[in-house]
Amino acid sequence: MNSKVIEKFKLSGKIAATALQHGAKMIKPSVKLVDVCDAVESKIKEMGGDMAFPAQTSINEVAAHYCPEEDDETTYKEGDVVKLDCGVHIDGYVSDNATTVDLGNNKELVKASRDAVNAAIKIIKPGVKLSEIGRTIQKAIENLGFSPIKNLSGHGIGRFIIHSSPSIPNFDNGNNHALEEGQSIAIEPFASTGAGMIYEGSNPTVFMIVAKKPVRSLFARQILQDLQQYNGLPFTTRWLSRKHGIGKTKLAIRELLKAGIIRGYPKLPDVKKGFVSQAEHSVLVFDRPIVITKLE
Repeated sequence: MNSKVIEKFKLSGKIAATALQHGAKMIKPSVKLVDVCDAVESKIKEMGGDMAFPAQTSINEVAAHYCPEEDDETTYKEGDVVKLDCGVHIDGYVSDNATTVDLGNNKELVKASRDAVNAAIKIIKPGVKLSEIGRTIQKAIENLGFSPIKNLSGHGIGRFIIHSSPSIPNFDNGNNHALEEGQSIAIEPFASTGAGMIYEGSNPTVFMIVAKKPVRSLFARQILQDLQQYNGLPFTTRWLSRKHGIGKTKLAIRELLKAGIIRGYPKLPDVKKGFVSQAEHSVLVFDRPIVITKLE
């Protein structure tokens, strides 16, 4: 990892952190979810960044991947635990960060995931075992009486890559693989009042191209042509429907899914409907790690 790459990572992280903070300040009762996601994405573009993935805002028992469509009228409510997750790339170099906003009486739950990500950052350096990171996250969350979500994890990030190895566990999974100098990773603890396990819901609105194949309909070909601009990174139906219309977009998405060209990423609720908090930072691994998504 040379100095030019580091600077691109750092710029993407600064933009992502600024956009996340901008969106988090908007999260209040009666505000529409779609308005917050639009504002986050507008801030990213205004600052010269490109979308690494669609801004997502998940409420209460949903840990991640809720991305509103353009006609979504859902609003935040008193008592909600609200996650906000956004990512940026500069010349493909991806940063990923998330935060939780408490609209009720869940300060300790929010603190658990924040404590966990901060504790993990303190031990990040080359040679640290993944199991040790997981153990540190688990301890911070359990110290406050909550459960880490074990089937969600942090991950590597790269050039036009959102999720790659290594997988950064949120509990001690016994993995003795060690971090290496120059790796770029996202640390992503989730704390839950419920089962500490999630399942895949239905009706995804976030998708990613996974194969190149011919398609039959003109609609699907037009949509597929538009998707090339994202360089294999995730996209959402909202981006497409504002150009092509909701009906046409849904028809094309259905065809692309059936053909195996794209796959969906549905929302991820806690198995026992427990409330979930999330915190996330992107880090470059050195003896003195660089947390690219922390604002000065």
